[in-house]
Amino acid sequence: MATIRPFAALRPPRRYAQQVSSLPYDVMNHEEACRMAGGNVSSFLHICRADIDTSEAAIHDEVTYVKSRENLQDFVRRGFLVRDAAPCYYIYRQIMWGRVQTGIVGCASVDEYLNGTIKKHELTRKEKELDRINHFDACSAQTEPVFLAYRKHEGISSAVREWIKFHKPEYDFTSEDGVTHILWPVDDPAVIETIRHGFEEVPTLYIADGHHRTASSAAVSACRREQHPDYTGAEEFNYLMAVTFCDEDLFIMDYNRVVTDLNGHSREELIRLIAEKFEVIPADKDGPVSPHSKHSFGMCLGGRWYTIIAKPGSFDEQHPIRSLDCSILQENVLAPLLGIEDPRTSPSIDFVGGIRGLRELEERAGEEGVAFALYPVSMEDLFRVADSGEIMPPKSTWFEPKLRSGLFVHEIER
Repeated sequence: MATIRPFAALRPPRRYAQQVSSLPYDVMNHEEACRMAGGNVSSFLHICRADIDTSEAAIHDEVTYVKSRENLQDFVRRGFLVRDAAPCYYIYRQIMWGRVQTGIVGCASVDEYLNGTIKKHELTRKEKELDRINHFDACSAQTEPVFLAYRKHEGISSAVREWIKFHKPEYDFTSEDGVTHILWPVDDPAVIETIRHGFEEVPTLYIADGHHRTASSAAVSACRREQHPDYTGAEEFNYLMAVTFCDEDLFIMDYNRVVTDLNGHSREELIRLIAEKFEVIPADKDGPVSPHSKHSFGMCLGGRWYTIIAKPGSFDEQHPIRSLDCSILQENVLAPLLGIEDPRTSPSIDFVGGIRGLRELEERAGEEGVAFALYPVSMEDLFRVADSGEIMPPKSTWFEPKLRSGLFVHEIER
């Protein structure tokens, strides 16, 4: 049984929604954040990336977390963010390249994250966790949501369809990256109960994106529980803000690899070695090669593209990790041939999200390196890994579009 409960969001009035909203805090560096927020005093980046108001050197300093809190309070004073009068669900739709995904904004249970009802598939880095712990703690709010997924439940889907059919959206705008964002608050008690009950029939939720925000929310919850030993479990700090999507709506893009050198091999030798485990097919035309199915890869070497297809025996189709294409590439090429023993720490490898296109791989590989285009991981792959208690290899999934920040904030202590 999963819990997704309604909450009274702190969110922008309709007239401010577009100018307040921003890309999430972790998809940009300091310079990019300053440029994106330039001239916009109501950009949510002043809250989730308050280093734009302190300094790049102070990104993880106490002064920046204090500034986040001050900016959040200032946004409330100036009316850029207003608290809803009563708990609601929020239907959040995104449209990108003509593809639609529609989720429900609500609060998931921290205890269900701790007991495994909410399953994870990635490791987290302590320094990234600590950053959001300090940020959420200083703000007494979860300023950005976690991205959850679940296997389709027709009752929830039907309730969402009916609400959208008969209600006008509160927000409807297209952001600077070309993504359309539409939001419907759901304030009818009967519909709220239908959605809540629907999630009670969902056995498992999965973290699609936002493992660090989830872990950080749980850590702040633990601190608040220590501060309030008489807590009942109903307090807001026992819950974390999430946008929860049906798996059928979600789209995972490819997450590709570039290696900067050939580890002492010539191009010809590397192709010969790869051919021991893969069928190597030179492209019959110029330009990037996109893999056509699982276990096939595009490879750019010396400006020339190839299709390489894993041969039987080079992977274990029954294993949730070793059957993934990123694992097949790691175990048969990156580690034994190119010396990338640990892709998390090796300086010789870079990861390129599919949103950047395959020409980016060609440019980054240049004359000295090699690039690999991977077939995207499926939602069923992700569920299979999480259900088995395994952890995906690094940089396995790239979700698009990203959730917009600033459209809803969850205050954890009021």
